[in-house]
Amino acid sequence: MSNVQKVSVALTPEFMALLKEAVETGEYTSASEVIRDALRHWKERRTHQDMSAEELRDLWREGIESGPGRFNRSTRSRKRPGAGRPKQRREQAPAASAAHGAS
Repeated sequence: MSNVQKVSVALTPEFMALLKEAVETGEYTSASEVIRDALRHWKERRTHQDMSAEELRDLWREGIESGPGRFNRSTRSRKRPGAGRPKQRREQAPAASAAHGAS
């Protein structure tokens, strides 16, 4: 690596222990290698998240531009009685003790 810049990073004891363990077990050869790998994974994850959001926007736009759907309210309401209509509130019946009254 010809163009390297040094950076000081503050880590919690938990992250420091993970970093040391990765080097001590031979999984990585240095702390810098651990950090570089973590940054590569972070960059890749962000790229995929951005791409997924863009794809979702494209699909949404495509759906809107395709026009109305196959099913409309009248079709749905025939399949399910009462669909699309607000539910009516039922008046509550008087409580059983009040209905029979005190004798």
